[in-house]
Amino acid sequence: MTTVYDHHQATYWEPQDLDTELTRVFDLCHGCRRCFNLCESFPYLFEAVDALDGDVPALDRKVHRKTVDLCHQCKVCGQITCPYVPPHEWQLDFPKLMLRARAVWARRDGIPLRDRLLTDTDRLGKLASATAGLTNWANRNPLARSALQATFGIHKDKALPQFHRQTFSHWLKANEALLHPDGEPAAKVVLFATCMVDYNDPAVGRAAVQILHQNRVEVTVPEAVCCGMPFLDCGAIDDAVRKAQANVATLMPWIERGYQVVVPVPTCSLTFKKEYRDLLGSPEATVLAENTLDLFEFLFTLKQADTLNRDFTHPMGTIAYHIPCHLRDQNIGFRSRDIMRLIPDTTVKLIDKCSGHDGTWSMKRENFELSMKIGRKLFDAIGASEPDIVASDCPLSCLQIHQGTGRKAYHPAQVVAAAYGYAEALPPAP
Repeated sequence: MTTVYDHHQATYWEPQDLDTELTRVFDLCHGCRRCFNLCESFPYLFEAVDALDGDVPALDRKVHRKTVDLCHQCKVCGQITCPYVPPHEWQLDFPKLMLRARAVWARRDGIPLRDRLLTDTDRLGKLASATAGLTNWANRNPLARSALQATFGIHKDKALPQFHRQTFSHWLKANEALLHPDGEPAAKVVLFATCMVDYNDPAVGRAAVQILHQNRVEVTVPEAVCCGMPFLDCGAIDDAVRKAQANVATLMPWIERGYQVVVPVPTCSLTFKKEYRDLLGSPEATVLAENTLDLFEFLFTLKQADTLNRDFTHPMGTIAYHIPCHLRDQNIGFRSRDIMRLIPDTTVKLIDKCSGHDGTWSMKRENFELSMKIGRKLFDAIGASEPDIVASDCPLSCLQIHQGTGRKAYHPAQVVAAAYGYAEALPPAP
């Protein structure tokens, strides 16, 4: 059986071959139905096939399109759930097929202006942070939001990320001393802060640096660009490749000097670990993947080596901890939970439910209400746990949780930094 998920192959870009592969995979999924309750792609697809008495080849191409559009790339149906992923002979990889469909259609039909604007996070972040006061006001103003929905299709009720005039990069310039521990460092890392942390959640970056400093870790934060996942989400493969090439070129010299790459945002660490291998297919991409760690995956290695600083001074009470889908897909265990459990007089309640956000997917007019429906199980579970603190490694899931529950959610790094005594690590909701 020959399947094509490699964009370097000419067949990858052939619409007819894509249609054939969509039909093959939809037929397998319809026969299995193990993923019926994971996201709206599957029940929608199964209902459409049932209406045709199981005749998958007779599906209208509009059904293909909507099934792909409903996929929000949580990736739970891939390695975590599907029994037919490679190396199984059926070679089924639903998330990769959805990305392929978006890429083929984007190359054939072009990418909508809305997606172009939302996915260029580097440019958007620089502009919006420079005008943070005005940007944040407009994002909260009903008239401005109605206009934004009418012109760009961004739902008027969707809470949008805040921007900060003092970005993480700006803060770092005034706090460089925290990057260098006293005496011999316990480890050396490159912190890939991510555009989300730099422009929208600088508190997460500050907390990460503070934690690493507490553990005598030498840190360097080179200038980097977006990981490229937003471009993948809209099918802009060439743009994603350029981002990947730039980051590999920036990070490889540090890896060669013995540094590990540590990332506080699961989507970005997942992109480094998995997507770059497919995007670039180079030895350097493999080396980067093998030397990339989620922030708490790294902290757990310190725990295993018995070098983790456990001098926590502040208990955190009951924490409702949401594990993001993109962290689950890395198959590294529940390391954020494991580290937070070390804080005295602290209880961590793990909640394994999808928030339904996924990058810009939930911001779109046609997806917002559905995204809140997907997140409802998570919201209800948080309420039932009656926590003192709500935490998630994904800043966008934190945004979704805040909108769905009214509770501000924090990155686990902020929780641990506060436990070390950095009281400002847990700022109140704006």
